Amino acid sequence: MNIYRENILEHYKNPENLGVLLKPDIQVKEFNALCGDEIQIEIKLEKNKIKDAKFIGKGCAISQASADLLINHIKGKKLNDIKKITQEDLLDLLGIKLTPTRLNCALLPLLTLNKGLKEYEKWTNY
Repeated sequence: MNIYRENILEHYKNPENLGVLLKPDIQVKEFNALCGDEIQIEIKLEKNKIKDAKFIGKGCAISQASADLLINHIKGKKLNDIKKITQEDLLDLLGIKLTPTRLNCALLPLLTLNKGLKEYEKWTNY
């Protein structure tokens, strides 16, 4: 169990996907009013596939590590496959049990991603 906590701390302290993209195709921001965590996800597409993705945010180690892990997970995947990502999939990436309060932190990046996909779908015919 300790190795998973170390993994979360590593993704929090040294996120691989932190940053912004030049002219992203999808840009969406979400806020957790309960704890103040914020996540912005930016995605660059090529033929309905994730060419690149980045996030910026502020908040607890769980929300920030979850965002980094989710971005790693979606890179190179098709939009239709990304829409199928479940809460359980994201929690498996984190690899630890969470309290209900922390669950909201962990799922904020997925909520943000899904919001961005819905907005993109509304404006395009993918």
